Amino acid sequence: MRELILGGQKSGKSRRAEEAARQWLAASPAHQAVLIATAQPLDEEMRQRIARHQAQRALHLPQLRVVHEPLALAEAIAQHSRPDTLVVVDCLTLWLTNCLMPVSGGIYKENQAPDQWNIAGAATFLGAIESSPGPVVMVSNEIGQGVIPLGREVREFVDALGRLHQDVAQRCERVTLMVAGCPLTVKGTP
Repeated sequence: MRELILGGQKSGKSRRAEEAARQWLAASPAHQAVLIATAQPLDEEMRQRIARHQAQRALHLPQLRVVHEPLALAEAIAQHSRPDTLVVVDCLTLWLTNCLMPVSGGIYKENQAPDQWNIAGAATFLGAIESSPGPVVMVSNEIGQGVIPLGREVREFVDALGRLHQDVAQRCERVTLMVAGCPLTVKGTP
């Protein structure tokens, strides 16, 4: 089973994914769960945010093993996915940001065009989730429902994320949209 959980910031996406992990772990003593975190602690606010998430998970879901992988997501999924292991990816938005806008003095890499990445990077990632022997739950931000952003780079990013969401959703049995902590089933059964 593969699920894509979309929603705005603070919509309850991560909590929903963690609840899926909790249910998976409770279903059998042989079950394991691993969270692949894609955030990078590049500034103080993000370091605090990551620390807060780590503390909350340790308190509420201590059996959830956490792996930090900001770039090699396909490889991390392949490494950790097994029939008895649920993989949670949190989140695709930060992963795509890491791939398309790598930190290099804060300058957008002109040679890393989103369309070029979409062909190679997305294909590798999509292959990893398709061949995953165990369940995968992926979290991502739905950012394409607002106004059209100013600036070419941001518009290209929003387009690339939208294409990634469509490609991932095609490969998932379930797609859930989170709104104010409430899950709305977009595809599949609740």
